Amino acid sequence: MSSHHIVREKQEPALLIAGLDNFDDESLGQLLEWSPTVVVTANTAERVEAYGIKIDWLVADEMTGLQQSDIKLLPVGDADPVITALDYLVTSGYPAVNLVADSFEPGIFFRYADKLDLIVFFEKKKIVAVHSGFSKWKPAGERIEFLTKPNHFVYTGLSSVGDNVYETTADGFFSLQFSDGFVCMVEWV
Repeated sequence: MSSHHIVREKQEPALLIAGLDNFDDESLGQLLEWSPTVVVTANTAERVEAYGIKIDWLVADEMTGLQQSDIKLLPVGDADPVITALDYLVTSGYPAVNLVADSFEPGIFFRYADKLDLIVFFEKKKIVAVHSGFSKWKPAGERIEFLTKPNHFVYTGLSSVGDNVYETTADGFFSLQFSDGFVCMVEWV
C-alpha cells in the first residue's frame, strides 16, 4: 500500500485493551499501525494514555483522571467491561477486534467468535477462531495448539506432538480441514 492510503472507519480491527501486564510495546505498536478504534477498560486507561495513545472509548461508569479530550464513555454498570465493549463493537458493525488481555476467558471468546473476527493476545499467545480450509505460512518447528479437538480433523504440514498440540514440519504452509464451524487455535508470538 502506498503511504497515502486512506483508512476508513471500521476497515481495520478495533483494538480493545483490557490488560497490558504481559504485552510488549513493539507488539502494541504493530496493532496500532493503521489507527484502529481504541477501546480501553478503566484499569488500563491511564497506562494507555501515558503511552501517548489516542483513546476513542473508555469502558467505565465515569471519566476519571484522563487528560485527553473527545473520549467517549461506554458505561459498564455491573457488567463485565470486556463483554460491554465487545457488545458495543458488534452492534456498531465492527467486523474484527484485537483484544489485548492479561487473561484468557474461553466463555467470552466462544460467545463472540461467530459474531466477529476476534483475536486475543495474552501471555505471548495469539488465540484466534479459524474455519475449515484455513492455511497459513509458518517456519519449521513452530507450535500451534487447539483449545478443543477438531472433529473429522485433517491437516497437512503439521505433526502431532501432544494432546491437541502440533508442530510445523517444514517452512511453508500448513492447512486445516474439519467439520466444526470453527476451532480455537493458539499460536505463540
